[in-house]
Amino acid sequence: MRPSILILPGLHGSEEDHWQSQWERLLPQAERVVQADWSDPLRTDWLLRLDRALERRPGAFLVAHSLGCALVAHHAELTGGQSVAGALLVAPADVERPGAREPLTRFAPLPRKALPFPSVLVASRDDPWMAFSRARALAEHWGSRFVDVGPLGHINVAAGVGPWIDGLRHLTDLMEASARQERFRPRDDETTTRDLNKESY
Repeated sequence: MRPSILILPGLHGSEEDHWQSQWERLLPQAERVVQADWSDPLRTDWLLRLDRALERRPGAFLVAHSLGCALVAHHAELTGGQSVAGALLVAPADVERPGAREPLTRFAPLPRKALPFPSVLVASRDDPWMAFSRARALAEHWGSRFVDVGPLGHINVAAGVGPWIDGLRHLTDLMEASARQERFRPRDDETTTRDLNKESY
């Protein structure tokens, strides 16, 4: 049986050409967690929608982008992550950065505890929504394998990212690590992994 996948978009959702939407169409076991309001999110509402989705699909892998990554961290802190097999966290949004406004600040502060399931955090060196150094620090706090994709903006349609095949490879690696019940922290000699460049997507 293929493991379930729950797709967690960020603020304003993920448009049709976003890699998350393409994965949803490509992977029959994938389901988007649909929020009541993508543009004016309330943290409690988003958490409740995710919780209900996990009740239907216990043991799912979470594929989060931007604000969806903050949602994963808050849910894990509240629930202990018992129903989650692993999480792919892509281009987290920095809800604590100076000048951040509502509704992003509704998700601040970000939890700093290690996630109770295997995880991979993928970051871009020129992401306007989070400094690269902050993303690396979050990966350390959360116990996530850290993946450096170079300059790839917010890893979205605006950055020229299409179906993002490399991302699917990261998801596959995560699933294999979960099956081995590994925390999936990087080896001492593998603190950073660089993907193919932007033109390969």
